[in-house]
Amino acid sequence: NKITDIAQESLRENISFIPQDITMFHRSILENIQIAKYSATKKEIIDACKQAKIHDDILKMKNGYNSIVGERGTKVSGGQRQRIAIARAILKDAPILILDEATSSLDSTTEKLVQESLNILIKDKSKTVVAIAHRLSTLKHMDRIIVLDKGKIIEEGTHDMLMKNEKSMYRKLWEMQWI
Repeated sequence: NKITDIAQESLRENISFIPQDITMFHRSILENIQIAKYSATKKEIIDACKQAKIHDDILKMKNGYNSIVGERGTKVSGGQRQRIAIARAILKDAPILILDEATSSLDSTTEKLVQESLNILIKDKSKTVVAIAHRLSTLKHMDRIIVLDKGKIIEEGTHDMLMKNEKSMYRKLWEMQWI
């Protein structure tokens, strides 16, 4: 089968997408998470938020899950928006997860928190995870890393395999990020 043979609705049902810039609506946090699964119970939403490590932040807000996020999510931080997106992905439970620079705009402390949340999704072996990242820490635990240069595959393997090769572009990039 080719991707063009798959109905768009079916494709959307089977993919969760966490971009760098999260789409949020001027609604409550609850409604912004429920977008992923309209039939979700409040318990399912809370469980997803706990796994995404955003539940405690939500409880500290004046109106909890009923807090309005503002236009495009301006009343929550970047890290909170990312973890809300992760909660959406956990709630949706789609077999394919696409991460597009999901931690690139975050400070180091928030990135660590978001990475812990992402690891929950990544460790689920029933999912296919496609992660696009310049911050290589996002990729460390992937089963297969593909390194592209000018649109061409130049290397592939696990983090450990790529790090063993002294001439590896991945290794050079990894070492540059940790200097």
